[in-house]
Amino acid sequence: MNGINPLGTSTARPSQANNQSAQSGVTTPAKGAALIDTQVSRTEVSLLSRLLGGVATQAAVRDANTDRDGLAAIAESALDKIFGDNFWNNRDAHDAEVPNSEDPQRLALAKQATDYGNNKGGNPFTGLSRDQLALITYDESGTFTVNERRAAWEESYRQHEEWSRAMVAKIMDEYNRTHKTSSESHQEVLDYYKSLPAIEEAQLPKGYDMQLQALIQAADSNEPSQHKKELESLLEVLNKRLESNKQA
Repeated sequence: MNGINPLGTSTARPSQANNQSAQSGVTTPAKGAALIDTQVSRTEVSLLSRLLGGVATQAAVRDANTDRDGLAAIAESALDKIFGDNFWNNRDAHDAEVPNSEDPQRLALAKQATDYGNNKGGNPFTGLSRDQLALITYDESGTFTVNERRAAWEESYRQHEEWSRAMVAKIMDEYNRTHKTSSESHQEVLDYYKSLPAIEEAQLPKGYDMQLQALIQAADSNEPSQHKKELESLLEVLNKRLESNKQA
């Protein structure tokens, strides 16, 4: 059975995020969504908007001038810095890192990310959109500290996990009722992955979209065994990331 690793890095990344109950229905995070983190004051929202505006321009240039393989390599390097041996070997330095700023709000944001990484508080980036979180996670300009980038990835993972659990539940319910998975469900999965920021979509195995397109085209088959295979393949797509995390 051909599987697809949802955010296909070869090394499992640990999650500190608490699982949250899935909402009824499954929604795909809208690109450019407004900041909705109730933990962040209006002043901090304005601060984040300024910071994100600066790195967004750099990310747009990077994405426009880098092919898929190049983006995947950049992502791998970035994630190694916030999860690999380099991170753990320099943990004290990361905890001591502060932004190049004298703004109390800016320093407080970095401290909150460090506190979160040491289980002393909430994630300062809770509720940001996937695009915004990717801007922080993969920023190499030094705008964000390593601990901030790690916290942003953790929130991105939490959102993916929440969506994945809800989608699995929806598909299982559909299969139990109809003994198949509909083309609409397969399309919803494809739309979700295609909506990811370019640097995250680049981490998916090549051809994943063609595999899902094939499932969409086969979804109307009247063969029960085919429906079962479709379900197993799709569930593997959705569960691979969660299973890898459990093994970490």
